[in-house]
Amino acid sequence: MKNKGILTKILAITGTLLVWFPILAPILLTVVAMIARGRFLFDYLMPAELFPSALAGGVLLLWTALRTHSRQKHIGWSLGLVVGWMVGITVIPVVTGLASGEREPVGFWFALVLAILALYSLSLVSLASGGVLLLRDLFKTQQLPIENL
Repeated sequence: MKNKGILTKILAITGTLLVWFPILAPILLTVVAMIARGRFLFDYLMPAELFPSALAGGVLLLWTALRTHSRQKHIGWSLGLVVGWMVGITVIPVVTGLASGEREPVGFWFALVLAILALYSLSLVSLASGGVLLLRDLFKTQQLPIENL
């Protein structure tokens, strides 16, 4: 692995935190709501609403992967899928009338948007795990062989 400097490590840490934020925020807020109100309130749209954070983190992770020549395919494909699925869950509701309220949120088109949202979330988890693996590679210490005494 090349280029394990401080800038590379800062990029990887920041990118990983930014990608994990949309995943962990709804979970943490659900726990807070359970404690404060005693009700289960989970916002399943929040990872999509926090897409700018995921995109910024994904770009930082991709930049780090390109600098280090490590995990490029994993991070690149995951970021591409995250962006692609986000385009799908923003364009399909507009085209089908779900976004304007012209069509009721039931049936095939609504189910398709929810399925794409689920795929987006899975791709986001894949991107976040790629960030963790990249961090592991960056902070792995070089093991020296032990000589026979």
